Amino acid sequence: MKASEIRSMDLEKIKSNLLEVREEYMDLRFQAVSGQLTDTSKLRQTRRLIAQYETVLREKELSNETEGEE
Repeated sequence: MKASEIRSMDLEKIKSNLLEVREEYMDLRFQAVSGQLTDTSKLRQTRRLIAQYETVLREKELSNETEGEE
């Protein structure tokens, strides 16, 4: 998913997707430890997706704060 696609979402949708992706990452980590994960690149992709969600979420929160100050 591209950052522009994430930016077009509303805050609640971003937060719910972030929780889902974090749960997926936790499952992937468990699979990696137990030796069931065959595609280890999924760990990196999921970690980056979490970072994208968090970055866009923070941008939106900061823009809401600055709009409230004016």
